Amino acid sequence: MRHTKRTLIFVVAIVLIVLGIIGLVLPFLQGLLFLAAGAVLLFILFPSLREESHRHTVKYPKVHSFLLKVEDKLREMIGDL
Repeated sequence: MRHTKRTLIFVVAIVLIVLGIIGLVLPFLQGLLFLAAGAVLLFILFPSLREESHRHTVKYPKVHSFLLKVEDKLREMIGDL
């Protein structure tokens, strides 16, 4: 079950990132929103990406605290990986 959940989250993250890239070109699709959602899912899956994002966002306290809140909420919804 754990491996299936990780795979499903990875696929959803990649789909969101692809939609985000398409949304950067198309005027009716919010590209940045999809890119951000996909990135946060990848941060949850891969600790190295999470550490890198925290290292870069710590310079901006509001962004950093928002990112931590979003990660915590997603972890509550998703559960253990």
